[in-house]
Amino acid sequence: MSELIKYVKQDAVAVLTLNRPEKLNALNYATNDRLLALLDTIEDDPAIRAVILTGAGDRAFSAGADIYEFAESIEAGVDVAVREFCKRGQTMTARLEAFPKPVIAAVNGIAFGGGCEITEAVHLAVASNRAIFAKPEINIAIPPTFGGTQRLPRLAGRKRALELLLTGDTFSPEHACAMGLVNKVVPHDNLLPAAFELAERILRHSSLAASRIISAVTRGINTSIEEGLLIEREQFARMAATRDVKEGLHAWMKRREPDYEGH
Repeated sequence: MSELIKYVKQDAVAVLTLNRPEKLNALNYATNDRLLALLDTIEDDPAIRAVILTGAGDRAFSAGADIYEFAESIEAGVDVAVREFCKRGQTMTARLEAFPKPVIAAVNGIAFGGGCEITEAVHLAVASNRAIFAKPEINIAIPPTFGGTQRLPRLAGRKRALELLLTGDTFSPEHACAMGLVNKVVPHDNLLPAAFELAERILRHSSLAASRIISAVTRGINTSIEEGLLIEREQFARMAATRDVKEGLHAWMKRREPDYEGH
């Protein structure tokens, strides 16, 4: 049996590849659980400072949840379905959203349902010009359950999100970019190089500062501005006494490249 998710280290970047291409990289329960376990491993590895998440094969990033497995949970009853499907998927996307190291989705093809929700949750995303997105859950008479009713409206606005959620229509990578779901669209053959280039632009800076920025944005985005500013101040206070801040200031004043912890 092949690995559900391939894990490769390339310098300071971990590349995670959803690896069920024969199933369009559908997210069965074992894949969700494996992704969470790998994220735990990566968080504890100081040599890894960023993550790129993509899909195996030429067709799909992820077509979403494994419907056959989900149907079995539905047959077992509401409580089972909520626990096995909904809570598991929400835990996975919440973990990606709050992960303390930058996570970049490299969307190489179909990103439907849970695949789209992963894209919504991660910090940054680059899409192939062959990618295609959809919120098709309404076609099986359910709302999105991995965070899609909450994150997409926050990214795209209520009316644009509701059109996609209520119709289930597919939409292009260019439309995803215009809505703020992805950062850029690139030629298919340049997808992973573009994701690595984006990672390198981040990794030249302090990883501690990047983590504090991610925390401030993730925690503050759904609060009032007053609460958000308190979170921002808290994250600054956590950085102010670190070696990285002193090094960054000294390097700037000396007009040299900084030597941050972990570089």
